[in-house]
Amino acid sequence: MSPPTLLLVEDSPEDAALIAAALRRAVSANPIEVCDSGEAALDFLHARGDYSHRPPHELPALILLDLNLPRMSGFDVLRELRSSPRTGLLPVIVLSASVEQVDIRRACELGANSYVRKSLDYVRLSENLDLLARYWLGLNIAPPVSSPRLVVQ
Repeated sequence: MSPPTLLLVEDSPEDAALIAAALRRAVSANPIEVCDSGEAALDFLHARGDYSHRPPHELPALILLDLNLPRMSGFDVLRELRSSPRTGLLPVIVLSASVEQVDIRRACELGANSYVRKSLDYVRLSENLDLLARYWLGLNIAPPVSSPRLVVQ
């Protein structure tokens, strides 16, 4: 069994490269998929469009989501993720440069599991992502994946 994927949703190629490099140092075995828009992220998660070749049952272990995305904001992505039984329990970490209280509150109200500020300092960013990955991929116990054969009463 291969290690679970991390999904990074980031429209800035420079930020995506820095974040992916820092993540690879922390979780070298886990594949990192980078989507540059909210639409691409949803296509990845639902195995459609450019990602129709993916097995739809394979979901990422963790989603790192920027808020300021073109066309479809991170808030819209989060709302859609939480409205689907298939993706509703996926861990979603908002990784944003914004420290506006209204953004933090809205992300939490929409179901973000955590809100982390992007540091402009690469060393600090790398340390933060290392801690984040170790917690979410090592310490945290994810909810069981729903199965058609599993009936919860």
